[in-house]
Amino acid sequence: MAEDSVPPVDQMALATLNDDVSTPFVKAQFSDRVLIRTILSRPDGGASLAGQTVKVGGWVKTGREQGKGSFAFLELNDGSCPANLQVIVDAAVAPLGQLVQTGTCVHVEGLLKVPPEGTKQRVELRVEKVHHVGPVDPAKYPLPKTRLTLEFLRDFVHFRPRTNTISAVARIRNALAYATHTFFQNHGFLYIHTPIITTSDCEGAGEMFQVTTLISDAEKVEKELIKNPPPSEADIEAAKALVKEKGGAVAQLKSAKASKGEITASVAELNKAKENLSRLEERSKLKPGIPQKDGKIDYSQDFFARQAFLTVSGQLQVETYACAVSSVYTFGPTFRAEHSHTSRHLAEFWMVEPEIAFADLKDDMNCAEAYVKFLCQWLLDNCIDDMEFMAKNFDKGCIDRLRMVASTPFERISYTEAIKLLEEAVKKDKKFENKVEWGIDLASEHERFLTEVLFKKPVIVHDYPKGIKAFYMRLNDDMKTVAAMDVLVPKVGELIGGSQREERYEVIEKRILDMGLPLEPYEWYLDLRRYGTVKHCGFGLGFERMILFATGIDNIRDVIPFPRYPGRADL
Repeated sequence: MAEDSVPPVDQMALATLNDDVSTPFVKAQFSDRVLIRTILSRPDGGASLAGQTVKVGGWVKTGREQGKGSFAFLELNDGSCPANLQVIVDAAVAPLGQLVQTGTCVHVEGLLKVPPEGTKQRVELRVEKVHHVGPVDPAKYPLPKTRLTLEFLRDFVHFRPRTNTISAVARIRNALAYATHTFFQNHGFLYIHTPIITTSDCEGAGEMFQVTTLISDAEKVEKELIKNPPPSEADIEAAKALVKEKGGAVAQLKSAKASKGEITASVAELNKAKENLSRLEERSKLKPGIPQKDGKIDYSQDFFARQAFLTVSGQLQVETYACAVSSVYTFGPTFRAEHSHTSRHLAEFWMVEPEIAFADLKDDMNCAEAYVKFLCQWLLDNCIDDMEFMAKNFDKGCIDRLRMVASTPFERISYTEAIKLLEEAVKKDKKFENKVEWGIDLASEHERFLTEVLFKKPVIVHDYPKGIKAFYMRLNDDMKTVAAMDVLVPKVGELIGGSQREERYEVIEKRILDMGLPLEPYEWYLDLRRYGTVKHCGFGLGFERMILFATGIDNIRDVIPFPRYPGRADL
C-alpha cells in the first residue's frame, strides 16, 4: 500500500506513535508544531529523541523561576495527552515573568535533551526561541494551579477544558465516539442523521422542549403595532373607494377607446391602489399576542404549521431507514425538559441508537453486548494513559471494571426472574427504598444490586411488563410482557435500553390507542407496518452514561463539554 493511502486507523496509530523507539516524532499535519503526545508517549518516554530540534505549543500548567531568575521551568500541556512536557527557558531567551504564570499559552522551539539522572522526566525541552506568548494576568485568571472541584469548574465552562480532568474526559469521550463509529461501520451499518426537530414523541412522556416562533413573532407584531398603529375602518373604506374610483377610470378610458399609453398608466394606478388596500387589510388583521383558534393556540400559524419539539430520540425516524437499507444507526443529541437536578440527568445528552432489520430480541442483546465490550476494549487499547489518570484521581477500580466487562459474558435473565431474585434479597433483610413487586419499573438501586452485588458483572434483563414500556415494543405471546431488554452495568445501572419492535400493524395500532396517544402523528410510522413490514429491533445507549461508567466520575454534568440542566445553559 502506498504511503499516502494509509487507512484512517493506521493514520491514528502514526499520529500517536508506535512502539518502535527509532520512529521519529510526528509533526502535526496542519499546524507548526509537534504534538507533545508523540514525544512523551513513546516506550522510552522520548529519551531517544534527544538532540532533535522541535517546535511545541501549549498552555503552562505550572511555572517557576530558578537560579535567582536566570532560567525557568515550565510544565507544558497541549491537550494531546495527560502528561506535561518539561520546558526550560533561559532569561536571555525571553522575559521569564510572563512565561511562568499558569494558563499562559506559549509556542516555543528548542532542543530535546535527556535531563540529569534522578529526575522523573525522561526528556525535556531546552528553549532556543519563543515564537508566541499568550499572557495571563494571575490576579484575574479564574483557574489557579490549586486543585479545583468539578462543581467549581461548572461556573467556568469555557476554561475547564484546560484542567487535567476535563481534558482527559474529552479524550475519553472522543475515543468512545471514534470506537462507536468504528464498531458499527465494521459491521456494515449505515450512519443516518436523524432530525433534531420532530413532531413525534418517541417516549410518550410529554417532557419535551417545544420549538416555536409564535412568541418571537408576537413580540415583533407588538413592536410593529406600537410603531405603526393598525389602519382604522375609515382608512380601509377610503382605500376601497380609491380602488373603485381607479377601476372606474380604467373602464372609462377603455370605453372611450383611449390610447394604449393612457390605459396602461391608468391600470398601473389601479394596481397601486389595490396593493395599498391589500397591505392595509393585512395590517388590520395583526393582533397582539399569540394567535388563537377556538380558545387554543393556533399552531397552524407557527413556523412548521404544527407543534414541533426537540427530539427525545432518533429511533422512530431511523426505523424508516432500517426498513429500507437493513442495518443503520444514529448518534446525536437528544433533549428532555425534565426538571431534575440529580447527578444522572441532563436536559441535552447524546444517544447511540442502532436499528437492525431481520433481527429479533436475541440479536438485539447480542449486538448490545458486543458493542459495550468493544467500547471497553477500545479504551484499554487506545486510552490507557487517561484511564490511569481516572483510576488515580476518581475511581481506582475503573480499569479493572473495563477489563471485566470486556472479557466476561453478560448474564441474561428475564424481568420476572429479576423480580424473584430481588424479592428473595428482601426476605434476607436487604432494604430497598423502592418496593419490589412484579409490574414495577426497576429503580437504579435494583439495577445496581443485580449487577454489582448479585452477579458482579453486566446483566441483561429482558421481557418487561408491557405497562411500563413504550408502544413500539413487540407484544409477547403471553400478552403481558414485551420483547424489551435493558443492559445493566456496575456503577450506573441501566446503560442500554432496547427492544424488538412491533411489526404487526393491528397490534401496534391498538398499543398506540391503549396508551392514549393520537394516531395522526404516527401515521407514517404505521405505514412502515402497512407496506413491506419487517421484523426488526434496536436499542439506545446513553453516551454520557457510558462515560460515567468508564471513568468513575460521579456527576453527568462533568462528562459532557457544555452541560445543560435546569437553570443553566452557559455558552
